[in-house]
Amino acid sequence: MFKKGTKLYSIANNKCPRCHDGEFFKERISLFNFEKTLRLHENCSNCDLKYVMEPSFFYGAMYINYGITVALSIAAFIISKVFIGLTLFQSFLSIIGVLIVFTPINLRLARLLWISFFVSYDKKYAKK
Repeated sequence: MFKKGTKLYSIANNKCPRCHDGEFFKERISLFNFEKTLRLHENCSNCDLKYVMEPSFFYGAMYINYGITVALSIAAFIISKVFIGLTLFQSFLSIIGVLIVFTPINLRLARLLWISFFVSYDKKYAKK
């Protein structure tokens, strides 16, 4: 399922979607510095794929981020209200907490998913 050559491999490992070898982001995830968290390399270090293919390329990732955020909010509400039995206000606060904690992960995941729609794995660019 997470073998090299699958889209899930590049998404889960923050790798280039074309060669699955080059790093996609410059830095590791940081909960306190969003700018650092979202810095991309200009090109892949292995296959030279240009990550930002056109100006404003990652605007489409906002829609993916929105979907992830809605799913997390619904899951947090159901867990806090139904399973834990919190009040409505406490459930609302738990949703806010979950969204704050997962924001850097969501933003990175949305960008990786967005570029994976347009770029597929190609064996000829992979390291041997």
